[in-house]
Amino acid sequence: MSRQEMDLLGWDSCDVILVTGDAYVDHPSFGMAVIGRTLEAHGFRVGIIAQPDWTSAEAFKELGRPNLYFGVTAGNMDSLVNNYTADKRIRTDDNYTPDAAPGKRPDRAVLVYSQRCREAFPDAPIVLGGIEASLRRIAHYDHWSEKVRRSVLIDSKADVLLYGNAERAIIDVTHRIAQGDNARDLFDIRGLALVRNDNAPDYREIDMTSIDDAPERASRGDEEQVIRLPSYETVRDDKEVYAQASRILHLESNPGNARPLVQRHGDRDVWVTPPPIPLTTKEMDWVFDHPYARAPHPFYGDARIPAWEMIRFSVNIMRGCFGGCTFCSITEHEGRIIQSRSQESIVREIEDMRDKVPGFTGQVSDLGGPTANMYRMACKDPEIEKSCRRLSCVYPTICKNLNTDHKPLIDLYRAARGTDGVKKVSISSGLRYDLAVESPEYVEELVTHHVGGYLKIAPEHTEDGPLTKMMKPGIGSYDRFKEMFDAAAAKAGKKYFLIPYFIAAHPGCTDEDMMNLALWLKKNGYRADQVQTFTPTPMAMATAMYYSGRNPLKPVRRAGTERVETAKGLRQRRLHKAFLRYHDAENWPLLREALKEMGREDLIGNGKHHLIPRWQPAGTGKAGGEGRRRAGGPAKAGAPGRPAGWKLPHRPAEMDRETSGRPTDRAGGKRKSNAARRRSHTG
Repeated sequence: MSRQEMDLLGWDSCDVILVTGDAYVDHPSFGMAVIGRTLEAHGFRVGIIAQPDWTSAEAFKELGRPNLYFGVTAGNMDSLVNNYTADKRIRTDDNYTPDAAPGKRPDRAVLVYSQRCREAFPDAPIVLGGIEASLRRIAHYDHWSEKVRRSVLIDSKADVLLYGNAERAIIDVTHRIAQGDNARDLFDIRGLALVRNDNAPDYREIDMTSIDDAPERASRGDEEQVIRLPSYETVRDDKEVYAQASRILHLESNPGNARPLVQRHGDRDVWVTPPPIPLTTKEMDWVFDHPYARAPHPFYGDARIPAWEMIRFSVNIMRGCFGGCTFCSITEHEGRIIQSRSQESIVREIEDMRDKVPGFTGQVSDLGGPTANMYRMACKDPEIEKSCRRLSCVYPTICKNLNTDHKPLIDLYRAARGTDGVKKVSISSGLRYDLAVESPEYVEELVTHHVGGYLKIAPEHTEDGPLTKMMKPGIGSYDRFKEMFDAAAAKAGKKYFLIPYFIAAHPGCTDEDMMNLALWLKKNGYRADQVQTFTPTPMAMATAMYYSGRNPLKPVRRAGTERVETAKGLRQRRLHKAFLRYHDAENWPLLREALKEMGREDLIGNGKHHLIPRWQPAGTGKAGGEGRRRAGGPAKAGAPGRPAGWKLPHRPAEMDRETSGRPTDRAGGKRKSNAARRRSHTG
């Protein structure tokens, strides 16, 4: 991280310099640490510039010119998610920064960092990676500027973009650049996006630029094929075409059958190679077995880094998710195929944590990942998996070819809690309950040994309208799981509670749907402080619904395409959030007005069967439950971490859902305030 450290190592220069928007924590949950240690294992000298002052190029010169390239990432989370809420309010903290200080990274960090790297060393190649770049690899709708933006590769003027889990790609790219290859000619490597001014040789182009003429499934021959998507200019100007382009992208996401994609931007093409082949268990073990210090860099001294403290005693056991929830970014980034570590590697990490990390008391806070219970699950037939084009393995029903055996996970739990020095292993990652009900033994094991008072799960809604647009199971699956959960808790002699999470204002969700959800919450005795509002994020299927008003889960045509209505205005979005917090007196005036407009004044009254009362506590209801907002314009001079004269540009907050307060169940149990952001956002 400094010239002094380079001198101690005897380095006169770095081969690769990684620029990141996060504080440097040498832990396998932090992307820059994984990439840095992976490159180090291949003999490359890696420098890290963490959270540099972006107002000039000076901080980007700290380690000198890299011999090979700058690697640029916004960090584990999107810079705009870190900086802003879904309603464009400035966040007061950043969990990936020492002492959670705000303002330590710029908006659209990938663009800003790339510009400063180019200013510092104009001839140094730039390679983009991480979640912010990955989800902007093609033309995409940007909610906060309310327009379709170009590929971030074009706007950043970088040489290469790596998307998804990029360990294998970064190794190939680095060796090829070291051998003298031009970074812009590496289109034979999977998981890349690059700019080309001419057609690639030996590829037959499949034209899918027309809605009605393009085939839903282009036939595959022996020759190499590339899919031509509608151009940036076309998807920018035609919402229906945007929806169809989104559908094509997702249908071409299986590494076993996906073809390269090409999209015109002006006079240049953005070429996107097929998704990376998932890492094998042996490769996953290799990545996680690097000699991580499992701690923040000593540069930070005693400063607190909340994101590090959250995962300090947790272990990531797998990657990927085959749920395919339309609002979530995991599938677009990590893919649908589960990549699992071996039990031996996971136990080694627990032992490493026990021996290295100060403050370990025998409590493992989580064994999980994007989900808690997809460990080692896969298609029963590899050949079927290679040819499959389903958008989800569990919706509308669990695929008959999916292996849902929880025994490897049960064995892992037992091995983990049997490790010397371990007293308790908790499961904090989100549980996929429609899979859990397939294994009563797993539910009993989980409840008996790994639940500490409450368990979070995510039905997301109770009504079929929004659930079909989310690709989530009906509320009946939740009811079945709750029965099994309660029975297992009673058998164990425990009093445990489920904490269900829900989304407001999702595409396909009406005011009536939210009203019915509120009635369900009241009937079941829930008064959740958790408020999760749908945020349109780049490349997500639900974002295509939000922007285009069409349903890309089905073929999109000029005539007959299913329309999707979405709450877009601030008042309606506030109303949907207010239904989730029906018990909050600040929301009652808004709810009363809405219920009257809906013809449901029968739900207003002072009886137990009413949703909200007629009376209003003194001094409440004036703000409608909303704080002060700022949508844009100049920031105040001297704001924390921002220099005088700095202006607030357009900001697309993405990746996740807005949270408010600390979620509680009816028993008063609490969980970490930023866990909802972690659920659908991964580095």
